[in-house]
Amino acid sequence: MLHPNAITHCVSGMATSAWHDTLDKTKRWPLHDVQATRHIEQQAQSALPFNTLMQRAGLASAQLALAIAPHAQRIWIACGPGNNGGDGLEAAAHLKQWGKTPIVTCTTPREKMPADAQRAWQHAERAGVHFEQTPPDAFDLALDALLGMGCHTAPQGVLAEWLQRLHHTSQTVLHIDIPSGLLANTGEWLGKPAVVTSADKRHTLSLLTLKPGLFTADGRDACGEVWFNDLGVDSSHTPPNAWLQTHVHLLHERQHSSHKGSYGDVMVVGGTTGMAGAAVLASLAALHAGAGRVYAGLLDTNAHAAVVAAHPALMVREVEHLDFKHATVVCGCGGGDNMREVLPRVLSTAPRLVLDADALNALANDSQLFHLLQQRANKKQSTVLTPHPLEAARLLKRSTTDVQRDRLAAAQALAEISGCVVVLKGSGTVIAENARTPIINHSGNAKLATAGTGDVLAGLIGAQLANTDDAFEATCEAVYRHGALADAWPEDGSSLTASQLVTAIR
Repeated sequence: MLHPNAITHCVSGMATSAWHDTLDKTKRWPLHDVQATRHIEQQAQSALPFNTLMQRAGLASAQLALAIAPHAQRIWIACGPGNNGGDGLEAAAHLKQWGKTPIVTCTTPREKMPADAQRAWQHAERAGVHFEQTPPDAFDLALDALLGMGCHTAPQGVLAEWLQRLHHTSQTVLHIDIPSGLLANTGEWLGKPAVVTSADKRHTLSLLTLKPGLFTADGRDACGEVWFNDLGVDSSHTPPNAWLQTHVHLLHERQHSSHKGSYGDVMVVGGTTGMAGAAVLASLAALHAGAGRVYAGLLDTNAHAAVVAAHPALMVREVEHLDFKHATVVCGCGGGDNMREVLPRVLSTAPRLVLDADALNALANDSQLFHLLQQRANKKQSTVLTPHPLEAARLLKRSTTDVQRDRLAAAQALAEISGCVVVLKGSGTVIAENARTPIINHSGNAKLATAGTGDVLAGLIGAQLANTDDAFEATCEAVYRHGALADAWPEDGSSLTASQLVTAIR
């Protein structure tokens, strides 16, 4: 059984029964934005007979429709004014020929559609497809072929009405290429954000390329289960705009002859009065993730005895007694305003550094501290920033809305100005580093939307960073492992707490 938000790859031209999980989980999947996809499309069209891509898209859509809803008989196909509508018309022709009852509604007269979409309309008519002016009152399956990836303005009029119907139906919906109204590059809804019901009955067939917006921001909620058909076109010659991370390779295997010194020292600095728990969570995460030794530098000295008693594997120290020169430092978890006093020494001396929470806020409010941060790259010191959207907005001097509007661009901008690896947390966490193609992480779910899980991630990254010189890859591995823990959590209605997340680390 395929899991929600899984990616399934189908080789073009296979029979309906051949739709199966063939995802190669040993590689990262390339993501192409609209401009890159258009380039790939144009190259393919110049080498293929007229209308070939649309025919393949329609066939693939019809095949998948039968695969996800084999017993569906009445199938509403909502077609828009462009080539996405043409894909739907080609699908309708196949479904009619296979004994189904497709009911097509079109927002645009045939003569106003592109030439290849007009050809698809003719195919549908010859197949005996029934056309209606309004959506049917009842249907078993719906195909969304309204807008595709070429949409730039919020849907209005009939388009908006039909989209509302698609968003709120309890029946299965297959979005052809991309959910209409969702921006392919960013995962942002055009206009008012859509509230999609029956998310478990949502499917998206991405055609020709996989698009970044399917996997970040609102994309995962909108798309449901994502399928992919390359339409027989090789896109490998066009550089991707991002990569989709669906797996990790463990960077290190433990040798029998190793010892605790082989796996690095992690020092967690934070946990001011009333917030010691955040630093403890980060420390325990680093310990469970395999760090050789973990030092908890708690700013609240009154909490030391209790932490030692509860967690004897942690070495609790006063921050001023920690020597950062040969350690990986995780700084900021529950640190409060005290971070401003601690950060100058941390930024100047730690060879490997993870900055989270209050450390990020201190950097955003102090230009001198931010300058010290920027100097670290020149000294070949590895630094990872782990902001949520609000923290990223403060660092970029933007609004949270601006950050969420284009998460890839925001993460890349922050990586460029800071010289750091940036982890922009959220649905479809983005990992960026200057001069590298960014990563969108595909693991994780809404169970992580609870206090303390970010502290756990910071500790995980610290443990990975302590064991490699490649901060970017270490971060990618930690982010994936963090999300995978939530994906593996039982679907029994129970919530996931940060403390439980720590103990699940293996």
